[in-house]
Amino acid sequence: MIQPADIPAAPQENDALPAVQPSAETLALLARRRSTKALLIAEPGPDRAQLDTLLRLAARVPDHGKLGPWRFLVLEGDGRVRAGAAIADALGADAPDPAFERARFLRAPVVVTVISTAAPHPKIPEWEQVLSAGAACFALVTAAHAMGFAGCWLTETPTYDARARAALGLADHERIAGFIYLGTATAPPTERARPEAASRTSWF
Repeated sequence: MIQPADIPAAPQENDALPAVQPSAETLALLARRRSTKALLIAEPGPDRAQLDTLLRLAARVPDHGKLGPWRFLVLEGDGRVRAGAAIADALGADAPDPAFERARFLRAPVVVTVISTAAPHPKIPEWEQVLSAGAACFALVTAAHAMGFAGCWLTETPTYDARARAALGLADHERIAGFIYLGTATAPPTERARPEAASRTSWF
C-alpha cells in the first residue's frame, strides 16, 4: 500500500513544475483500471491521512476559472449509518427498500460524496463546472486504485431525489456527482465489456 509520505507534496501557486515525463505505470493502471462492485469492498479503507491525500489529488482536476465547483462529504464509521437513516426517513413510504436505504453506505468502510456546486457565473458555463465535478470523481477513483484501494463510483437513488439530497445537507442548487465507495477488495474484479473507441471516433 502506498502511503501519503510516498506522494509529492502539493506545489504552491506559480511554482515551476517538472516537465511531463512518460509513465508506463500510469498507462498500465489506466489500461487495466476496473471498478470493484460495492458489495465486494470491505475493511480496511483509507485512514484519515490517506483520505486527505486522495482528496487533495482528486482536487487537481481541470477547473475553468479556478472556481472549485465541487465539495466532498465523507461518510465513514457511524456517519454512514446516520446518512442512510436520514435518507430513509426523508424518502419515507417512497423508498423502494427502506432497509437497504439505511444500510446503503455500509457496503464500504468509506464513502466520499462528490457534490457539484455548479451555479450561474458571468463567464464560466455551468456545464463546465459540472464536468469538473465528474473529473473529480474519476480522479478520486483512479488515485485510490493507484494507492492500492478498491473503489467504485455510483449514483443511485439519492442522487436524483431532492429529499435525499437535502437529508445529506445539500443546498437546493447542489447535485451529487457520485458516491465513491472505497476500501479493500474481497475478490479480484473481472473485466466487463468495454465500448470500442474506434467505432466512436471520427476525424474531421
